Amino acid sequence: MLLPNYQEAKKRTHRDVEIDHYQFDPALSHLGDGKTYYVKTYGCQMNEHDSENIRAMLEQLGFQPLPDDDYENADLVLLNTCSIRENAHNKAFGMLGRLKHLKAKKKDLIVGLCGCMAQEEGVVQEIMKRYRFVNFVFGTHNLHRLPFILKDALDAHQQNIEVFSEEGNIIEDVPVKRDHPYKAYVNIIYGCDKFCTYCIVPYTRGKQRSRRPLDIIHEVEQLVADGYQEVTLLGQNVNAYGKDFDFEYRMENLLEDVAKTNIPRVRFMTSHPWDFTDGMIDVIAKYENIMPSIHLPVQSGSDRILKLMGRRYTKEKYLTLFHKMKERIPRLAVSTDIIVGFPGETEEDFEETMKLIETCQFDNAFTFIFSPREGTPAAKMKDETLLSVKEDRLHRLNERVNHYFLKNNQKMVGSIVPVLVDGYNQSGKTSLFGYTDTNKLINFDGDASLIGKIVMVKVTNAKTWSLDGEYESERVG
Repeated sequence: MLLPNYQEAKKRTHRDVEIDHYQFDPALSHLGDGKTYYVKTYGCQMNEHDSENIRAMLEQLGFQPLPDDDYENADLVLLNTCSIRENAHNKAFGMLGRLKHLKAKKKDLIVGLCGCMAQEEGVVQEIMKRYRFVNFVFGTHNLHRLPFILKDALDAHQQNIEVFSEEGNIIEDVPVKRDHPYKAYVNIIYGCDKFCTYCIVPYTRGKQRSRRPLDIIHEVEQLVADGYQEVTLLGQNVNAYGKDFDFEYRMENLLEDVAKTNIPRVRFMTSHPWDFTDGMIDVIAKYENIMPSIHLPVQSGSDRILKLMGRRYTKEKYLTLFHKMKERIPRLAVSTDIIVGFPGETEEDFEETMKLIETCQFDNAFTFIFSPREGTPAAKMKDETLLSVKEDRLHRLNERVNHYFLKNNQKMVGSIVPVLVDGYNQSGKTSLFGYTDTNKLINFDGDASLIGKIVMVKVTNAKTWSLDGEYESERVG
């Protein structure tokens, strides 16, 4: 047993990051022969990409996938979890409850849990106490050891918990089974050193550690060769990329080098305003294949709350960056994250957030009520605001941001925009859907020959969350 430890997880030293390579033991290649698997993913794009790695490793072991939501017929169910908010916790534990009943009927069912929740002391203690049927648990730092962890759990016939609480290393060459045939996630940096007072990520994902540029470029070049149309560069804080190197190479350099691979579309997330440089803005503006869509979490419009959150910028500095990006990047769409009800937030603080919304008029926003995370400083802060007050603030906030979502979409009516076609939408086999360069969902009629291509679509109607359009032509150039 190797259990999570917050004291170890929050340490930051000057130890060099080790780069290792995934090694598969061929002796394990028949471990899952004749068995099926189901992976349930919660949380962010990083988790989604981790699940792409998990599925590839399971299939190396001989396991075969089941269709979505067919977990009841699986021989192995693995939950890849998120710890960013309480709702994600509740969903994962709810699923464990269903699996407990299923395992009572299927004695040979194998159940595993991994991801960020596995890095939390309280979660693992609860699993050991109330969910003894879970066969194995592993964390974010040893995902690459899944084949060995699974074998050990099966051989021992008892619960196997292996969670590394450390700053973390980088493991290259972990196999991947991508979810999408035209769009791919590419990790560029792991972990975070910002330690925002509400955030558990620095504890669950370790310190900031950047992949080497050549490893990233090689991966993107292979995706180009395989016909991929879009890559999203991933990290808890992508803008910090390269700050841990002993040579001068930062996010703007990587963005430019990725753009030069001629991948048709480049996106990146998530950005922390603190590390967003003028150099990044210049590169985004320079290259047509870097999409004019940036996710820039603000979290609050109140300087007092931003300081309590440990965000390291003021409202004024955020707005200076926002306007600079808007001025220098043509047609830029900006989305954000906002937390309401942070401990100590007053009505005046909330009104500052509403004023910021009026100024920025975001294209999209992910809004949440503050959720205390065990082990973070904010979880210990005095919070006397009633839940009903927080819910009212969230409702008012959503009304305001939704107003601007619709307003911004309405401005696009009549324009012709590039769209990467994902596939058929739910309305039938003549209606396609895809995303514009500014990351707007659009529906339009067309045939299967357009799927996977970037095409030109005229916007004919705007809704709050999506657009309707008419196919114009295939994109030239």
